[in-house]
Amino acid sequence: MTQHPITRRDACKMLAVGSAAALAAGIGRAAAAAAAEKRNVLFIAVDDLRPQLGCYGDKIVKSPNLDKLASRGLIFTRCYCQQALCSPSRTSLLTGLRPDTTGIVTIGPHFRDSMPNVVTLPQYFMQQGYVTRAIGKVYHDGLDDKASWSAPHENTKAPGYSPTGQARLKERLADAKKAGIDVTDRTKAPFGPAYEAPDCADNELRDGANADRALEILREIKDKPFFFAAGFSKPHIPYVAPKRYWDLYDPQQITFPDNQFPPKDAPKWAIQGLGELRRYDATPQNDPLPDEWKRRLIHGYMACISYIDAQIGRILAELDRLGLRDKTVVIAWGDNGYQLGQHGMWSSKHTNFETSALVPMIVSLPDQKTAGQKINALVEFIDIYPSLVEICGLPKKDGLEGSSFAPLLETPDRPWKKAAFSQYPRGGYNGHTIRTDRWRLVEWRRTKGKEPTVYELYDHQNDPEENINLAADPKFADTVKELAAQLHAGWKAARPEAK
Repeated sequence: MTQHPITRRDACKMLAVGSAAALAAGIGRAAAAAAAEKRNVLFIAVDDLRPQLGCYGDKIVKSPNLDKLASRGLIFTRCYCQQALCSPSRTSLLTGLRPDTTGIVTIGPHFRDSMPNVVTLPQYFMQQGYVTRAIGKVYHDGLDDKASWSAPHENTKAPGYSPTGQARLKERLADAKKAGIDVTDRTKAPFGPAYEAPDCADNELRDGANADRALEILREIKDKPFFFAAGFSKPHIPYVAPKRYWDLYDPQQITFPDNQFPPKDAPKWAIQGLGELRRYDATPQNDPLPDEWKRRLIHGYMACISYIDAQIGRILAELDRLGLRDKTVVIAWGDNGYQLGQHGMWSSKHTNFETSALVPMIVSLPDQKTAGQKINALVEFIDIYPSLVEICGLPKKDGLEGSSFAPLLETPDRPWKKAAFSQYPRGGYNGHTIRTDRWRLVEWRRTKGKEPTVYELYDHQNDPEENINLAADPKFADTVKELAAQLHAGWKAARPEAK
């Protein structure tokens, strides 16, 4: 029998499918393949995007590009952020550490102030020989991390409003300043219009202009292994999108949630008020909001989803055009959930409810064998860091507080985490929540004082909208006790590998 010499290509194939070292390290076939040739990462962050997309079953929202990405990847149906606020959520995701570890539970300060030596997700990729670039909202605006990027983070100077909206914002700020209001304090300053539908090109607004620049960056880095983060500011309020995206929707087909009321027997501080929304220009100050105004908010939110979807589509098309899709891992995620009328809350997150904690996440690998499937396992944003490290075949990063979900990409229905954990401080209480397959328990402990601990308990089997707090019902006392013990045992006890 003639023996043929082993070519470099053959060696790479052998490494991809059968590396004993990779198997011993627990790396799956996909990650072993990545060890032969560095995989790129396209990291797409979307602000305030909840799982309201066609690929998640929404019948109205037009999201063809994210739907197409989902058809080439996997949809995570039960992914949870660690805190429903931009900076804590993004800080946790990008450091691989939970909010109780980072100490970041508000917009500021910067995590480097208390953790100067922490190695972020893109920084770790840079240490492994990757070019790391970013444009748009990746970390929270104004809190970027220089150590994460090979070149300075970018953001175009395109505005968030049309000229009319910019003029109105300038006028309101001037009036507020005359009235003695500190307009540099975002908790006090007035805002511009809550929504706009300018008849303009996509790139006349910031997200469209950032997408233009994203295409240029892709062309600059195409010949090197890269970690490229593209962040989009919409559908965060104000809901400003070019008119063509508003025209995709018939206002008369917009429906309201059927639970526009606080959960029965929930503590009053569990609910986010409408104070922030009412600082937007012309927002009605009366309760409840008029139906026409609610309709405009929902309409604007959906228009912004479609606007961002179009920008993501342009980036994905350029990835294909450059011949990079076959060696690029694509992950798209929204940084927290969002309330659009649920429990009477509008244009907000800032809670421990399912609507705030549940987030969309789509992951597509070059050699996805399970494309188009849904993963119903409980996963968390904290898992993204170790997952991308494993998927790309990089050395394991110690000290992270999540679990790699790489095994789920090959076997979506395998047993997984026992619980997911989130938190949000409200009303002088520290609120921590645990989500299991059936239950959500929220534990509220006073930050100061000795008031009793307060609980919320929701049964997702019989009450998926979390409308009835069962914590005080004697029939569920054992359930509260068991879940509280599981909450206190923490994330380590809930890991897939935990016994």
